[in-house]
Amino acid sequence: MTNSTLSKRKIGPFSVTSIGLGCMNLSHAYGTPPAEKDATKLLYEAYDRGINFFDTAALYGLGHNETLMGSDFIKTHRNHIVLASKGGVGPAEGKRVIDSRPASIRRDCEGSLQRLKTDVIDLYYLHRWDKQVPIEDAVGTLGDLVKEGKIQKIGLSEVSGATIRKAHAVHPLSAVQTEYSLWTRNPEIAVLPTCRELDIAFVAFSPIGRGYFNASPLDIANFAEKDIRRSMPRFQPENFSKNMVFFEALQAVAKEQGCTIAQLGLAWLLQLGQDIIPIPGTTRIDHLQEDIDADQIRLTPEVLAKLNHVLNTIPVHGSRYNAVSQSEVDTEQ
Repeated sequence: MTNSTLSKRKIGPFSVTSIGLGCMNLSHAYGTPPAEKDATKLLYEAYDRGINFFDTAALYGLGHNETLMGSDFIKTHRNHIVLASKGGVGPAEGKRVIDSRPASIRRDCEGSLQRLKTDVIDLYYLHRWDKQVPIEDAVGTLGDLVKEGKIQKIGLSEVSGATIRKAHAVHPLSAVQTEYSLWTRNPEIAVLPTCRELDIAFVAFSPIGRGYFNASPLDIANFAEKDIRRSMPRFQPENFSKNMVFFEALQAVAKEQGCTIAQLGLAWLLQLGQDIIPIPGTTRIDHLQEDIDADQIRLTPEVLAKLNHVLNTIPVHGSRYNAVSQSEVDTEQ
């Protein structure tokens, strides 16, 4: 590795770098994904620069992301990385299907193992909870997969504090993954406190606001046709323009700290607790290094005070998901 400065945090028995790599946008989500050789290069660069925690899912690219990672990268570095994947929202029949039935979870896990070309997945999440299936049944199936040696530890994604408790009573959870960033603080209500009470690591996805916390404002008019942000209320023109007040206030705080807005957001998450592991995604190596460097930033009390003032006084306009996507999230507290 060329970078050994990243600090470490714990997810269950695993020692992971304080910043992991979310691999979704190497295969889909934000417009045209990079060519396979460029995506593979970024994976290797992330490892070479110190990252050892890699997050994928059966859903990403309808299996493409796992295949990409399993084609060479995982084989090369399997014993030196902590590999996370997700099932329950699978590429069944070539489309996105939320399905937590035991047989479906097994199907998804077996498919992931084949695509990743590995015998075991270190951390396996239920990507979304199918509310037609009791969470106890879904987690019971994941527990059986642990007993069978196909996965090592269990996680849940986008679930409520109440659901975390029910699941944890069936089989211990090692991680819960939810969106958490300067403009998405919902986990603070119940999910994060519940995780802390039960000693469950919290993995923060989209910690850079799906690219919102860029050095310069995004040009939403140039989003690709299939960019998922096109359907997200915060990126709609009327809300996006209103949110520029929030963006400019954060930019001023970042400038005072001497870092980028993205680094401000990552450093803020890291300082909230040792149990929080952000997993920013990127397709660019310069942004990758920018994210890694955030681990070395310590926000001063003065900067933190100004940041908290921004967060508590300037509203964010628009929900993070549209109505259909929001209905798939477990929001019971």
